[in-house]
Amino acid sequence: MSLFRKPSPEPLWRDEFSVFSADEKYVSRRQFSKFLVLTSLGMFAGNLWILVRSWFSRGPKYPITAVAHAEEIPIGGVKLFPYPTAQDQCILLRTGADTYVAYSQKCTHLSCAVFYSSPAGRFECPCHNGAFSVHDGSPVQGPPRRPLPRITLARKGDILFASGIQLEG
Repeated sequence: MSLFRKPSPEPLWRDEFSVFSADEKYVSRRQFSKFLVLTSLGMFAGNLWILVRSWFSRGPKYPITAVAHAEEIPIGGVKLFPYPTAQDQCILLRTGADTYVAYSQKCTHLSCAVFYSSPAGRFECPCHNGAFSVHDGSPVQGPPRRPLPRITLARKGDILFASGIQLEG
């Protein structure tokens, strides 16, 4: 009986870890199915969480901001104003004695600034020859497909207030 162990051709860790590299390349059907089921359940739970949050969340809160005095804009005249933040420019148009419309000044095609063309009676985008209706902001010419976001206006006395944004129709 010897006190020293004879060196074996195999390293000691191979005796303790019986790892077969050939078997590591393959995944059993059970492991693969378990992976698919757990991944699908995780995605389902994530989508369910998004759905529940969307049900309970309210839309964005827009500030109520004074935009202009009603009589400072002539019929057919426009005024630019920032809404809802200082970086978002909007355009206000007086279409009649007591009628006003306001839209975001960003074209829905490539975000170029639109302007009011009084001879044509519409909002025009100079970048790609796009045009929008004054009445509802819908595109009437060019590449834009979506209408301009409409700014909700309210009048209290002689002052016009912006109170929200309507994105579609």
